[in-house]
Amino acid sequence: MRLTFLGKETQGGGSPTLFATDRQSYVVQGWKVSERTDCVEIPQRLLGHLEPGTCVGGSLRDTGRGSFVLSGQPVTDHQVLKQIAMPDHETCVEVTKKPAPTEGSGTVAATAG
Repeated sequence: MRLTFLGKETQGGGSPTLFATDRQSYVVQGWKVSERTDCVEIPQRLLGHLEPGTCVGGSLRDTGRGSFVLSGQPVTDHQVLKQIAMPDHETCVEVTKKPAPTEGSGTVAATAG
């Protein structure tokens, strides 16, 4: 999997980062969520780095403190992990890249653009 850096939101001793992949997905680096390997916590502002007209295909839960918990597939490929500078308190998940919903579709999603 090839990663393209899209943006970073450094805060609170972490470096949540967003990457696009060559597989029509995003890899999202964020803070570990206790006892969950399929989730990361990210600052809400990180989603501002999504490619225009897209949204994440994973489930987002608002923490009420300026961050989301995002669920996705844990990234375990060692070649991919070698491309990411990740401290011990962080992990990353892969989520599908979806087209942003059109206005009036009744769908709510975190989007950019």
